[in-house]
Formats: sequence, C-alpha cells, structure tokens
Amino acid sequence: MSLSRREILLCTGVLILLGAGWGMTQPLTKIAVSTGYKHFGLIFWQLFIGAALMAVICAIRGTKLPRGRAQISICLMVALVGTMIPNTTSYQAAVHLPAGILSILLSMVPMWAFPIALMMGLDQFSWRRFLGLALGLCGVLLIAAPGASAMDLAVFWVLIGLISGICYGFEGNLVAKFGTAGMDPFQVLYGASLMGAVIMLPVALASTQWIPAAELLTREGQALVLASVIHVVVYAGYVWMVGRAGSVFAVQVSYLVTGFGVIWAKLILNESYSSGIWAALLLMFAGMYLVQPRAKAALAPA
Repeated sequence: MSLSRREILLCTGVLILLGAGWGMTQPLTKIAVSTGYKHFGLIFWQLFIGAALMAVICAIRGTKLPRGRAQISICLMVALVGTMIPNTTSYQAAVHLPAGILSILLSMVPMWAFPIALMMGLDQFSWRRFLGLALGLCGVLLIAAPGASAMDLAVFWVLIGLISGICYGFEGNLVAKFGTAGMDPFQVLYGASLMGAVIMLPVALASTQWIPAAELLTREGQALVLASVIHVVVYAGYVWMVGRAGSVFAVQVSYLVTGFGVIWAKLILNESYSSGIWAALLLMFAGMYLVQPRAKAALAPA
C-alpha cells in the first residue's frame, strides 16, 4: 500500500494517539477496581456503554445490525472470547497487579496468536516467529520470577493476567477462520457489546456485584466510563487505520499500547518497576517484532 509523505505523517500521528488511548485503559482499570467494584458489574457497564456508543456510530454510518443466526453466533463468540472471559480475569488480576505489569502481559497477544493459528491450521511454522514467541515467554518468566520477587507480586495473578491475552489471540484467529458473516467491524462490536450486556445484566444482579448507575459518578465509576469510551473511540480509529494504511502499519500500535501503558501507570499511579521488569519489557518488544506479519504476507490478496 503506497502512502504519500503527508499521509504517512498523518497515520503516524493517529497511530500514536491510538496507542496513547489504549495504553491509558490499564491504569483506568486499576482505578476502577481500587475500592472493591467487582468484575461482573464492571463488565456489564463496560459493555452497556460500548453498545450505546456503537449504536450511535452505526446510526451515523447508516448501518443496521443484522439478526441472522450466523451473525448472532459471531457476535456471541466475540462477546464471550473478546470481552466477558478476558475481562473477568483481567479485572481480578488488576486488583493484585500494577497497571504497568498488565500492559506488559497484554503485549503477549500477537505471540499467543501464532501457536493458536498453527493449531487451527491458519498459519505455517516459522522459526522467526517461534523465536518471537520464545522471547515473549522469557519476558513472562522474568516477571513471574525475579521481577515478581522484587515487586512482591503473586505469581498466580501474573498467570491469571495472561488469560486475557490468550483469549484475544483466540478471538482474532476465530474471526480469521469463520469470518464475520457479512458484518463490518463496527457492526460486530455493536452486536457483541449489546449481546454481552444482556447476558451480564442478570449475572451481575445474581452475583450481588451490581453497580448502581449513581456509582458511575464516583472517581472509580468515571474511570470505568472513560476507559469504555476510549476503547470504542480507539477501536473505531484502528479500523480506519487498517483501511487507510494497511494491517502491517496498523499492527505497530502494539508497541505503543504497551509503552504508553507503562508510562501512564507511572504518571497516573506513580508505579515503579524493578530491573527485571524493564528487561521483560525489552524481551516483549523483541518478541512482538519477530511475530509481526511481514508486509508481503499481510498485503497479499485473500
């Protein structure tokens, strides 16, 4: 995909904004769980807010939500694997882990996606990408061993923090294998958010984890609302970026999300890290670089 110098500068600026926005969601999540709000209540409001914003975006774009069996199945899959399961674990891990650590663990998404793609027959083995996966796992070991000891982290919660990345790896590969039943990304996210909110409402009420709407005006509630709004806005920007600059350029946002996540955690929450954690971050960046698709493969016609 050929871009002019001006377009490259524009897309680079947008990419930085996307990374900064996505990176801020981890510290905001840490704030949201800081006073005892539980995961099911948080997930409901996140999905509800996302569905409301996506409804507005789809209305502006003039697109409706299809209601066929295939579309419902895709939206249910995205709701479960892309939000409900990973957020259940990440909200719980956020109670016990620093926000910066969560951002670093989340950078494993493209590395998890590689072996999952191999298992599903969607990719071919590559020593280069295998090395990237190995470096990422070494980074996790640094966090779970010397890094965890230096920062008094519970290794169990480090492992729980990895589950969300594994879920996102599955989500991407499942969409790649089965498609989106004719829906565009905005319709998929709208349908998944709406369906997820309907499912999570009785779960939050039955589990006594319901968060009253008035609580959204508190500092913790505002952090949740802001994180939900950022997610929708950044997701829309990412879809635009893929269409404008291609997937290979857009996927570089992974580095920025992790880097900004650590920076925001330092600025907003005053977190600090041991030398082992910084070494883990470097290994994660190296792993992401090696597992990223090459331009020729990513731009080849389907």
